[in-house]
Amino acid sequence: MTTTTSTYLSITQNLARYQAMTAADPSVKTASAYYAANIGKVASIADFVGNYRLLSYALEAHGLGDQINATALVTKVLEGGVSSSASLANTLSDPRWKAFAKAYDFVGKGAASIAASDAVTTTTGDYVESQLEANQGASDVGVQLALYFQRVAPTITSTYGLLGDSNLLQVVQTIFSLPPETGSSNVDNEASAIGKLVPLADLQDPDKLRMLTERFTAMYDLTYGPSSGSSSSLNVASNGASPIESAASTILGGIVSSNGASLASSQSGGTTSFNFQLLAK
Repeated sequence: MTTTTSTYLSITQNLARYQAMTAADPSVKTASAYYAANIGKVASIADFVGNYRLLSYALEAHGLGDQINATALVTKVLEGGVSSSASLANTLSDPRWKAFAKAYDFVGKGAASIAASDAVTTTTGDYVESQLEANQGASDVGVQLALYFQRVAPTITSTYGLLGDSNLLQVVQTIFSLPPETGSSNVDNEASAIGKLVPLADLQDPDKLRMLTERFTAMYDLTYGPSSGSSSSLNVASNGASPIESAASTILGGIVSSNGASLASSQSGGTTSFNFQLLAK
């Protein structure tokens, strides 16, 4: 029987082969060739935003494909750059915007920087990976989320980044069986609770990241697999539309202020009762 876990493991154990097959897909190959041939012709933010194919490719590579028609927002993000903590890219809830602005830093590094060979290679690799994930999501959203978590989680530099990225947050919710009730807890308390459940250092450790991801697929199979009788309510958002306050409230709002919740224990495989009021202090 094919499960989310078995499919995820098969892909990660043969990742280079899956990436090569995705890159060789005619539509992906054509899009990548166009990007490589034309990104060097971009001389300004207006040139970049005005080229639908280049902008679409770049946004897809950063998980922001649904924002292709939000050209005014994209322009403001790029015009603000990333050097100032008050810039739009640094203040939006979704950390993908900051990554996008860093990759296309017209203000700080100039237009030539985005056409450098290493920059093009990085963007092409990210685009291929995003297409690979999307292809898997067509048949199993759990596999797509697992691959996304494995790729993106190590880039998160703040717990608020986990709260602001709805895809990462869904993975954390599934791992720890966090209920999706809406509440009114303070986002700082929610960030503190999440930070203790998923320390950022664990996301930087390949072994711990792998364990977390495999735990997600196991929980996904348990909750939504063929024998569960349930249909998955999870979905992958390519634009991370939920702001921090909304995303955090949806997943953790009622938890931090409650008397506790039952979470799966990673050490024993049993269940442990956590008091989130204590975690938030």
